[in-house]
Amino acid sequence: MALRDRRGKNEAEQKLIEINAEMKGTLSFSDPVNLRINGLFVGSLETKGTLTVGETARVEARITGENVIVAGKIQGDVLASKMLVLMPSAELMGNISTPKLNIVEGAIFEGQCRMLNEQLSLEETARYLELDISSVVEMANAGTLPGIKTDDAWKFDRAKIDHWITLEKAKG
Repeated sequence: MALRDRRGKNEAEQKLIEINAEMKGTLSFSDPVNLRINGLFVGSLETKGTLTVGETARVEARITGENVIVAGKIQGDVLASKMLVLMPSAELMGNISTPKLNIVEGAIFEGQCRMLNEQLSLEETARYLELDISSVVEMANAGTLPGIKTDDAWKFDRAKIDHWITLEKAKG
């Protein structure tokens, strides 16, 4: 395992971990990293940031991550909270859940796919829109910002928020 430090990049880009060996067990990261697997991994993976399964990699695991890019072979279920990309050399045998999926011609996928709607909390929406929480609540209560209020808590669908942003930019 090698750790490379790329100075001058954001924190997730600075933390690059590359696995070129055989590993078994559970691998979990609480902070965002860029993890690249080129060897054999058996077990379970939980990552934040970007997980890349290289062309020479063979993974037998349940994978939970944000962004997952597959060029090698995976046997197991994959939950990608932001995006999953299957490159032309990818072989994935298992079920996938993700809000965004890109299967490049040549990739092999056998399993079931469930497309997730990415739900944002009030705080996440405020950060996403770079607004204070009270402004987001005010706009949601007024019906100008698309959201759903359940049990006194607001939830926002990222796709609807992105569409709303596009419409607001077109007005301005």
